[in-house]
Amino acid sequence: MQNPFSEVDSDDVSDADLVDLAVRGDRAALETLVLRHQAWIYNISVRMVFHPQDAEEVTQEVLVKVITKLSTFKGESKFRTWLYRIAANHVLNMKRRGAEAHEMTFADYGEAIAGTPDLELPDPEHVPVALPVLVEEAKHSCTMGMLLCLDRRQRLIFTLGEILGASDTVGGEVLEMTAVNFRQCLARARRDLHHFMNHQCGLVNANNPCRCPKKTRGFIEAGHVDPHRLMFASRHVQRIRDVVGETVREIEDLVEQQHVALYREHPFLQPENAIDWLQRMLQREEVRKTLRLN
Repeated sequence: MQNPFSEVDSDDVSDADLVDLAVRGDRAALETLVLRHQAWIYNISVRMVFHPQDAEEVTQEVLVKVITKLSTFKGESKFRTWLYRIAANHVLNMKRRGAEAHEMTFADYGEAIAGTPDLELPDPEHVPVALPVLVEEAKHSCTMGMLLCLDRRQRLIFTLGEILGASDTVGGEVLEMTAVNFRQCLARARRDLHHFMNHQCGLVNANNPCRCPKKTRGFIEAGHVDPHRLMFASRHVQRIRDVVGETVREIEDLVEQQHVALYREHPFLQPENAIDWLQRMLQREEVRKTLRLN
């Protein structure tokens, strides 16, 4: 899978060539273009709104905007910059939904975790998946939830820069700021997240008492983890670090690298039924009016 944030050009057909073909009605080119970027937009969206179903809706909204504006792309910037700028503007300005609609500070989140009792894991005979999978689901759900405590702009910058591997230059282009400003904003987001995790999370600081296996059953009983419908643990074939590569930006505070590495262990999620999803989107009236597809 091509990383759209990479500075290295792919040997595949370029995005710009696919755009040229798509605006002339080449349906296959449009499908290739969308599928090339769909999962990346989805992975941004899920970290902005938490719930995969909400993230699918956000991803579709972004892609409809991209497709209906495709003819306005003039090649004055790289297509990836143009596309992800549309995505960034959308997620920064969209109406709050799902988990994000319930604003929570780091203090609130810490109290919620502390209020979840430490319990033994469920009886493995009474749950539909292996216990390690449930613990992984609890871990990913909890750390995903922590992202919602960052303000929306910080969350997007951290997602782009630390999780998905956008360079300061690319991140700055997407968010229409200088590379220096992007790096400074990223450092603040990383610092705020680390400050919380260093005082709360046993994964980052072994002196903290919080442990994922001890919280898993409490998360299940509170409805935060559903063993019958996992959101994160079983829906991936790759982790973020496998997709974006092993390149890690320089971080002055080496301690902060711990929680960054934790987020790069997150799954690189794929939207369910991506092809069917794309076909339905291409049948939308606003899309069909904009492009006369073969």
